Amino acid sequence: MIFREAIAADIKQIQLVRNAVTENALSNPALVTDEDCLEFIINRGKGWVCEIDNQIVGFAIADLKENNIWALFVHPNYDKRGIGKQLHDLMLNWYFAQTNKTVWLGTAPNTRAESFYRKAGWTEIGTHGKDEIKFEMTFDAWK
Repeated sequence: MIFREAIAADIKQIQLVRNAVTENALSNPALVTDEDCLEFIINRGKGWVCEIDNQIVGFAIADLKENNIWALFVHPNYDKRGIGKQLHDLMLNWYFAQTNKTVWLGTAPNTRAESFYRKAGWTEIGTHGKDEIKFEMTFDAWK
């Protein structure tokens, strides 16, 4: 397993992972464009990928402009191997090295993602968008 920063050339494989997930799946894959991914990993924040045999199997992207986690996904064929946790930790360590502002994310209720974030120390603070749980992580809670 190789963990590294995401680059523009990774976007096609990032999209394959994003569209392979069964939980928190996009209702319409066209809603998240390659240009959106590029904007978030180059201009708005930073992304990380996990590669196995030169194939991206997971990715995470933090957004410094809106202080949120834009994405954290692992291909279903590679779940339960610690990939999501390592991507999560790389992302939050970088995020809180840039700012001490609280970071937030939204995820669907009653999913493995919800359990993952609770276990990782995120605090539920309400709802976000349509039927998502909103979580926050403070600088002090992370450090």
